[in-house]
Amino acid sequence: MTKKRLFWLFSASVALLTGCSCRGGDEQPPAAAYQSIDTVPMLIMQIQKCAKLYTTEYKVHKIVTHDDVVKLQGQLLKQNIDISLPLGDRKVAIPIDATLKAYIDFSNFSEKNIERQGRKLTILLPDPKVEMTSSKVNQAEIRSYVGLVRAGFSDAELSGYEQQGREAIIRSIPRLGIVEQARENAARALVPMLQQLGYREEDVTVAFRKEFKPYDVSKFLEITNKRN
Repeated sequence: MTKKRLFWLFSASVALLTGCSCRGGDEQPPAAAYQSIDTVPMLIMQIQKCAKLYTTEYKVHKIVTHDDVVKLQGQLLKQNIDISLPLGDRKVAIPIDATLKAYIDFSNFSEKNIERQGRKLTILLPDPKVEMTSSKVNQAEIRSYVGLVRAGFSDAELSGYEQQGREAIIRSIPRLGIVEQARENAARALVPMLQQLGYREEDVTVAFRKEFKPYDVSKFLEITNKRN
């Protein structure tokens, strides 16, 4: 009989990646230079330069554990028998580190994402995406125990447990809040750009298409997953 348990710990570090990712190579003219022209086309052009704006990064540490025990099961004298055989169990713990990154893709940003009423500006953000950019098994910290009457874990078995760990990390993404953090950080990154174009912060509203439920997040996943 086989028992499988999956436990995880995660530590999240959130980093807003700003700087050259949303700016062209030229310096921005003063805000006053835009007051006499329609700034929307220029705004669209500047935002499209962001392309993939990475706003959030999470480091996830997970320990995959597996144990199984050889048991004698059946009936003897009309009594049910369920006995674990001595020295017949196996256990393994596999630590996995993964990196998750969230970004907003502005490459298709257009006038459909902008609503302007006088000096008031509303920007509808594209939906965020989440990538698992890497995952690594810490081979030096794998721990296992094999009973005397059992064979050791095969490479195929260990590979299967590692894959279970990666899949469990992916399933945990909706509970990490990474999508919400990505949207908030993207909004913060856009405000300085809008101020350079002459908009006051109080005149800018950054909106989202919808409030996402946990089951929606799976639609945003992109597993590049470079294994080490």
